[in-house]
Amino acid sequence: MGWFQRLFGLEKPEPPAEPMAQVVQQAAASQSISPAKVGPDGNFDESGLAKRVALAFDDDAEVADIDTIWVAQLSGTVVLKGKVPSQELLDKLVAIASAQEGATAVQTDQVTIE
Repeated sequence: MGWFQRLFGLEKPEPPAEPMAQVVQQAAASQSISPAKVGPDGNFDESGLAKRVALAFDDDAEVADIDTIWVAQLSGTVVLKGKVPSQELLDKLVAIASAQEGATAVQTDQVTIE
């Protein structure tokens, strides 16, 4: 089970024809909503950023199988909670989350390394 399905109970949507960053920028501009509130489908979604982060984690083979981390969002801040096996994997998760359009910060104080 991938990140998106585990966290949101939904099947992974088909990828958009355009890059996700472009979809988010266009939706935010045309709908006057924060990029953090744009979902994977380009529509308003209260958990849009968290969902896009989960999809990005699913797309990275190095982190796709981690099932001990949860993703949430507080406005533009991505919140990671749980356990990871190494600092390197946590750094990778932070880099992926930070790269998502609308992410202003990544909070990891609720993550432990085991």
